[in-house]
Amino acid sequence: MKYRHIFFDLDHTLWDFEANADETLRHLFADHQLGQYGITVEDFIRVYSDINHGLWRLYQNNKITQQQLRTTRFPRTFVKLGLSESDSPANISEQFTDILPLKAAVFPYTHEVLDYLRDKGYVLHLITNGFREIQHVKLKSSNLTDYFQEIVTSECCGHLKPDTRIFQHALERTGATAPESLMIGDNLECDVLGAYNAGLDQVYFNPEKRRHAIQTTYEIACLSELKEIL
Repeated sequence: MKYRHIFFDLDHTLWDFEANADETLRHLFADHQLGQYGITVEDFIRVYSDINHGLWRLYQNNKITQQQLRTTRFPRTFVKLGLSESDSPANISEQFTDILPLKAAVFPYTHEVLDYLRDKGYVLHLITNGFREIQHVKLKSSNLTDYFQEIVTSECCGHLKPDTRIFQHALERTGATAPESLMIGDNLECDVLGAYNAGLDQVYFNPEKRRHAIQTTYEIACLSELKEIL
């Protein structure tokens, strides 16, 4: 067994963030009757997603805080849709944060593959930039908690992927070494390059088969392909 410790990212790798966010945003659109402003739910979701992704990139590069991320994404969405910040319901950000983690959609074969890896004797962990309290709710809602020995969040160690210090912290916390560890994630910068710089082999989870020029140890389009690697 070349690897013993398997580190997963959570959002966009196991937990289907886009599907769960889509469902949550549709709920909020209906709850706040946002159609009254002449916008469609599809435009609302598309614009919010673009803005949220941009703000997450800033957060991961330490250019904005967690609080700034949470409080600005919806007002900016309304402005981009041609409305005003005041049209953004006062509690919509808190509602989103409360409802989203309760959703349970995961990528195909998630539980099957995790069962397979656990039965084969691999020790499974998570490394995530997501907010600690939210990530634990997501794991419970999607029946993923029990698979993982350690759940390492950026908040618990003070560093965000791709900073090598979060990977080093994860290795120290789990008692693992880099040569016996494998990182699996969907983000080329945060998961693949971050792990590479920390000395870990990597699996790039690329379900949309995006073209790129980054050298990865392995690349998969479906989680079931991990059975061919491990």
